[in-house]
Amino acid sequence: MLRTPKARRTAVITTGLVATSLLAAGCSAAGDDAAAEDTIVVSTFPFGVEEFQEAVIDPFTEKTGIEVEVETGSNADRLSQLEVAAGDSGIDVMLISDYYAALGQESDLFQEVDAAKVPSLDQVADFALEEGYAGPAYSYQLNGTLYSTEALSADEAAEWDLYGDAAHAGSLALPDISVTAGQLMISGVGETYGDGPYDIDTALGTLGGWAPGILQFYSSSTEVTNLLTQGEIVAADSLSGFATDLVASGEPYAWTPPATGRYMATNRAMIPAGAPNADGAHQFIDYLLSAEAQTKSAELVGDLPVNPEATVPDSITAVVGDIAADPVAAGYATLDPAELVPTRTDWVDRFAREVTAG
Repeated sequence: MLRTPKARRTAVITTGLVATSLLAAGCSAAGDDAAAEDTIVVSTFPFGVEEFQEAVIDPFTEKTGIEVEVETGSNADRLSQLEVAAGDSGIDVMLISDYYAALGQESDLFQEVDAAKVPSLDQVADFALEEGYAGPAYSYQLNGTLYSTEALSADEAAEWDLYGDAAHAGSLALPDISVTAGQLMISGVGETYGDGPYDIDTALGTLGGWAPGILQFYSSSTEVTNLLTQGEIVAADSLSGFATDLVASGEPYAWTPPATGRYMATNRAMIPAGAPNADGAHQFIDYLLSAEAQTKSAELVGDLPVNPEATVPDSITAVVGDIAADPVAAGYATLDPAELVPTRTDWVDRFAREVTAG
């Protein structure tokens, strides 16, 4: 859970005579501190940066006077940079997917967000504040099936059995375990056919049985959309965000949640250990979670909002319907990082051997 740390001790400054040289040094240091307080560095995903700038960063700077420098990269690369920097990365806020956030916490790369400094935490959905993370979720991603409405009905696309159906062999795609949808798929299959979301034996056995009929185990959203629009596949297990542009285009594509085994991933706002401007970082997270920022981010970036007071645009509801209003009520659940982090290496190795090797 997000915890409020002990109040910092207040230093007592005694007035006295100060040498001219020390005074000059003090003025210089104060100037440097003031400059640091007016800037934060935000590390984020490499896509949708211009839209995020317009939706969140520019309004935040206008409200607070704090300038934002943006760095981008993949989850894995940015986490590795934190490890190498050893507490001196210069990053104040890192926006990162939940698994990598949990992985970083295992190595003490993140500090707890101070709930007392983020009033907007009182406004967000409970799942955004779940135990196990040092920072809140600011958006989430739903797993389901992206499909051709000319080839399948919504009911057919919602069933996991679709991926083992011989009638569609060679025209289906599934995610690799390396991408976000991959773990959500494994957990959905484990729940549907086995004992729960962490039943890896059942999940891999089932996926391995389907593998001969799977055209591709993809590793990027571009692969999925290209395969679908080029007519090479009729369906793919996919995050809902992959469907937004396709559905908006008016072409015969849709997305549906699975009938069972519904899981979602979250993107989280984390403060690295040793962040040079932690106060500015807290202000940024507070604004990021506000209804204003969440509404604009949903509209311009396509992020599903965690603040229920945010307005969800038609472009998103056209894909997920009323699920965006309350994904938990719609049957979606998040995964426990304590179950995933210790097993990740083994599961990745097994997926390669038991599912994609053939």
